[in-house]
Amino acid sequence: MSASSHSSEDQFLCSICLDVFTDPVSTPCGHNFCKKCINKHWDMDDRHQCPICKEMFYPKPKLQVNNLIAELADEFRRSAADTVPQQQADQPQEVPTGTSSKSWTLWVAGACLFVVFSGMMHNLRLKEEQQGQLVKAEVEIDQLIQQSQLKIAETKLSVANSKKDTYRKIAEGDQAVMALREFLQRSHAELTETVKKKQRTTEMKTEGIIRELEQLICELNERKTEVEQISTAHLEQMLPEKTKKEIPKLLARDELERVQRHAVEVTLDPDTAHPRIILSDDGKQVRFVRLWRILPDNPERFSQCVSVLGKQSFSAGKFYFEVQVKGRTEWTLGVAKESINRKGQMALMPQNGYWTICLRNGNDYKALAAPAVDLSLQSPLEKVGLFVDYEKGVISFYDVDVPSQIYSFTGCCFTERLYPYFSSPINIKSDLSPPLIITAVKH
Repeated sequence: MSASSHSSEDQFLCSICLDVFTDPVSTPCGHNFCKKCINKHWDMDDRHQCPICKEMFYPKPKLQVNNLIAELADEFRRSAADTVPQQQADQPQEVPTGTSSKSWTLWVAGACLFVVFSGMMHNLRLKEEQQGQLVKAEVEIDQLIQQSQLKIAETKLSVANSKKDTYRKIAEGDQAVMALREFLQRSHAELTETVKKKQRTTEMKTEGIIRELEQLICELNERKTEVEQISTAHLEQMLPEKTKKEIPKLLARDELERVQRHAVEVTLDPDTAHPRIILSDDGKQVRFVRLWRILPDNPERFSQCVSVLGKQSFSAGKFYFEVQVKGRTEWTLGVAKESINRKGQMALMPQNGYWTICLRNGNDYKALAAPAVDLSLQSPLEKVGLFVDYEKGVISFYDVDVPSQIYSFTGCCFTERLYPYFSSPINIKSDLSPPLIITAVKH
């Protein structure tokens, strides 16, 4: 074949399989391939790319067989089969009967132009279809935008209506609360007035009953006193003179045994002890010495008065303890309230929170009331008993060995905790004086 024949033949060859088209199809870029070849090529490459110009297609084009090219390829295949191969190099090639080489070349060229034109038209139709699809998509997007804007407007309106409804319900709730509050206030006022009236009535009745009972108690006490006087006078007439002298002692012992039933454990608190006080290890003995010891100046410690408190405190009920004072010429015993001044000099009297008795100069006994009361004793004290009735406001001191009551503070009003209190002046004999000892109570 001549060069033109080879050029025309190339127009009917697939660039993938290099054979004459079978079911030829045209891509949007205008190139032609066997349908099977291009589909297989795209199955191997997800990019859907033209093997010749490398143009990308998305989505994958839907390819249809180009009937015109298919017919031309079939005609070309039949013509090639009917052509007689050259037998001898020196014999001229024979041309099919009724067809010259020139006319065949022109026919093939025209067919090629037609194929190119068909491809261009097909490409143009595809672009028009794509443009139509774009227009349709744009319309659909505009519709979605409008629908979304409408939905936004509806939502805003719904929120506004909900807010109005919420404010309305809140206002209604506030009104209901105010009405309920007013009703409760009126009801409370009415109830309060009713209760007050009932209370006044009850108090008036109670006061009358109390007056009657108090009058009855007074009459009974008068009768009791009369009976006791009669009984005592009658008993004195009947008893011997010796027995008459023993009755006060028996009564005093009976009273001491009664208060001893309220005995409690008392130990001394080293954190409150003045630097001139030395305590025993068991906290039961206290010595008063002239040596000033170096101790932490904590808030609980006495800094000027040579004093110490017990560890135990009492804010209710009754309690009793005993202290041995034998051999000492000076001491102070009693109870003190929790809030006493521990850093300065204070007069030991009930107004300052102290209820005590003391010994000075070996034989001068006093109850430190306001003013102080001289105590007349039959013999020097060796053991002192101290009893407190918190509720009745009574503090009593006893001579345990006699026995007898030494002195009582009465009518006290306690509002704080009470602590056992021990103190003594310091003199040149202090280092040689025996300690104060908290002893066990023997019933």
